[in-house]
Amino acid sequence: MKKEKAAGISFFERNLTVWVILCMVAGVLIGRFLPAIPAQLAKFEYAQVSIPIGLLIWFMIYPMMMKVDFASVKHVGRNPTGLYLTWVVNWVIKPFTMFGIAAFFFYVVFKALIPPDLAKAYLAGAVLLGAAPCTAMVFVWSHLTRGNPAYTVVQVATNDLIILLAFTPIVALLLGVSGITIPWNTLLLSVFLFVVIPLTGGAITRSLVIKKKGEEYFNKTFIPKFNNITIGGLLLTLVLIFSFQGEIILKNPLHIGLIAVPLIIQTFFIFFIAYFAAKKLKLPHNVAAPAGMIGASNFFELAVAVAITLFGAASPAVLATIVGVLVEVPVMLFLVKIANRTSHWFPQKASQA
Repeated sequence: MKKEKAAGISFFERNLTVWVILCMVAGVLIGRFLPAIPAQLAKFEYAQVSIPIGLLIWFMIYPMMMKVDFASVKHVGRNPTGLYLTWVVNWVIKPFTMFGIAAFFFYVVFKALIPPDLAKAYLAGAVLLGAAPCTAMVFVWSHLTRGNPAYTVVQVATNDLIILLAFTPIVALLLGVSGITIPWNTLLLSVFLFVVIPLTGGAITRSLVIKKKGEEYFNKTFIPKFNNITIGGLLLTLVLIFSFQGEIILKNPLHIGLIAVPLIIQTFFIFFIAYFAAKKLKLPHNVAAPAGMIGASNFFELAVAVAITLFGAASPAVLATIVGVLVEVPVMLFLVKIANRTSHWFPQKASQA
């Protein structure tokens, strides 16, 4: 398992929580002692979108989108039960349980600790996380749980296509229920900027490179070239965001832990819904584990990007999405251990995409 873990998740990914904390410290210090930097950067925006942060987020999302093989969608009719489970958990259950759990904690359990205006903003961030199921890191979680790689590709590819149709109306509905009115055109713009463009560009790049150099070159040589760009984009984005968030964090340092509570509970809850449903459906473990991981983890890059577009980089809603980044890896690695230790619950026959 140690060798497999080392091959599946990089040193950076394994210690993502540490880097997020360091970026938080660096960003808060910049905002506190060098306020001219975030103030100057805040001037560079178009249609409420921060241009510097938008570019950095593209550096993160674009390489991820290149990993998705949309040609695999033609296999959607083979062994569809696992796909149906993934779709139902991600789009019929997950956004609404996230809303319910987060609202319960922010408005009831933590009522004395979180003012109503901040509770509403944190709920908005949680909603964005809940409506954005994971894309790229699923391949890592699938590998670590010995998931069927071909089937995982189909799960991820179809999920990304559903994002195009379902993300906007679900977010608009849940934010509306939360009492947060947002213009649909702004929400649609954010989806176009941070889903449609990188998704389309990634698919075109993937097709051209594979056509010219072959799939082995694409997977083993071309994609790894972007690892440092993705990592650098994430780190710089976090530093910039935390420089805008410094005042909120310094005034409410306890809130980071409070936000993490419902996010962690939701992660475990959704994983076990998908995992036990897969057991009931008698799916093999190499399909069941990735199905649980896709629902449990989040496409936090998209959630952060949309939160910035809708509410601005200094909004508490953005802070809530970043807490999702903070807790993601340690919680998911714990779920990987659970999945591997319970593989005997499932039939062992391989499932082909």
